[in-house]
Parts: sequence; C-alpha cells; structure tokens
Amino acid sequence: MIYTLTLNPALDYVLAADTLCFGEINRATSAVFRFGGKGLNVSAMLARLDVPSVALGFAAGSTGKKLIELAKEAGVKCDLTELRHGETRVNVKLRSTNELDVNAPGPAISDTDLDALVAKLSALADGDTLVLSGSVPKTAPPDAYDRILASVADRRVDCVVDTSGDTLRSALAHRPFLIKPNHVELGELFGEKADAAEKIAALAARLREAGARNVLVSRAERGAMLFTESGEAYSVGVVRKELVDSACCGDAMVAGFLAGYARALDFADALRLGAACGNATAFCDGLADADAAREIYDKLTMTKISF
Repeated sequence: MIYTLTLNPALDYVLAADTLCFGEINRATSAVFRFGGKGLNVSAMLARLDVPSVALGFAAGSTGKKLIELAKEAGVKCDLTELRHGETRVNVKLRSTNELDVNAPGPAISDTDLDALVAKLSALADGDTLVLSGSVPKTAPPDAYDRILASVADRRVDCVVDTSGDTLRSALAHRPFLIKPNHVELGELFGEKADAAEKIAALAARLREAGARNVLVSRAERGAMLFTESGEAYSVGVVRKELVDSACCGDAMVAGFLAGYARALDFADALRLGAACGNATAFCDGLADADAAREIYDKLTMTKISF
C-alpha cells in the first residue's frame, strides 16, 4: 500500500479573472474550492491511475471537514488526524494572464498531535511506500520529518521525500528510496545553478552519496532526469502545448513514477509514466486524467545517459 502524508494541507480557493488590477475591484469569472496539499495531490493522481493509497496528515475545524469531503469526492481514501484547535488553512489561487498564489499559515501542530500521527504509521508493513510531500510548516515541530522517517526505520518501507532545503538535507540520513527536487531546489541545496545536465548529474551523485537511493530531478520544460541506486541514469523530454496551470505537476510526477514502478519494478518505465503525468497536468485545470497521461506517455522520448 502507498501512504501519502501532508503536514499542512489546505483548502484552495481558486479564482479566475480575465485581468487583475491592484487598487481596483476585480471580478472573477469563476470561483471554486479544491482540496490542496502535495500528498493529497499524489493520492488523487494515484486514484486516477487506479492505484490505491491512503492519505495521512492533519485536518482542523470546519475547513478541515470540507477538505476531507472534497478529497473523498476525488477518490482519495483519507485517514487525516484531527487537530483539536484551529482551522485548516485556506489558500487563495488567482488565475489570470499570470498566476498568483497567496498561501495562508496553517494551524498549530503540537508534539502530542505529531505523536498521534506517528502512531498511525505502526500500520505500515514491509513493502509499503510512504510519501512525505511538502515543507514542514513553522507551526509544527521542526524535526517532524525526522521523527516520521525514524518511526518506520525498523521495516522495509520505501520512503519518498518531496521537499526542499534543510528538511530534505536532514532526510538523507534516513536513506529514502526516492527524493524529487526540481532543478532549482537541487541547485539551492549546494548554492549552485543546476541548469545543465552535467551539473544536475554531479549534484545528484552527491545526494546519493549522502543517502538518497534514487534521485528524480524535474526540469520544467526540459523534462526530467533520474539517477538510480544501481548507477543508471535516464532522461525524458516533454510534449509542448499551452501551459494552463503548473501547480500540481510535481505531485502528479511523483504519483506517476510510483504507479509505473509498482506495475513493473522498472525505473525507466516509472520515469516515463511520472513525466507523462506531470507533463499532462501542466495542460489541465488541476490534475490530468489517466487518458491524458497515457496520450503523453506514448509521445515521450526516453534516453539512457552516461556521464
């Protein structure tokens, strides 16, 4: 079973407008609430690929109940831990000629709350996968990911970590099965630019030396690269169409990668399906459906590379 974990999910209030002008009243052409949170997005994309998962994390108050309701409508099996105080945050997403996101702070997460979440991880067994997505909010214990990863270290649980900065650096000591920085986050880890393929390969090698078993690097319009624990490296391109929304592309890529790996235990196919899901999602208002991902999958070019 795949378990996804989101420490700081959100209700996203998505507003579309023809134009946006500061200092004036702007009128939206559409307005909708959606569930938000990187782990929940991974679970939702897995559901579209007919791969079961369980979404873990926190929910609070009436907005938390609405978040769970929307996620369940999308086929996500939720087992979120309820916080006794506060409300699940509401983020505002403005969509016009450009994208503007205003993310709110989340409710406070105490050590007791985190312990309650960690207790649920005792259900994970050998062969399960745990996906930790997103940053650790400032309202939570700063060592949250370390405590979560340590709690499953006694079992053969494949841990996937999709975060950045010091949180990602700290997670490497737990030898995660997969990490997924984008090329900007990869460069920031080392204080260097990671635009060229050779530089990405060199920095990914340093991450593997530090503990990551497999490193998946998303590169926006340049596709993605994968560096495996067996020493192989792959690159995949993109299919170009008009961008609609880039918000969920990385989460869709993680879901596609896990779905592809689960069906064949093949890294090249996992990368191809992951890239297809991420690529297709860029052309959608929200996550791509399975048919759109399959269409992209058939058009992608995979290359085995060496450095």
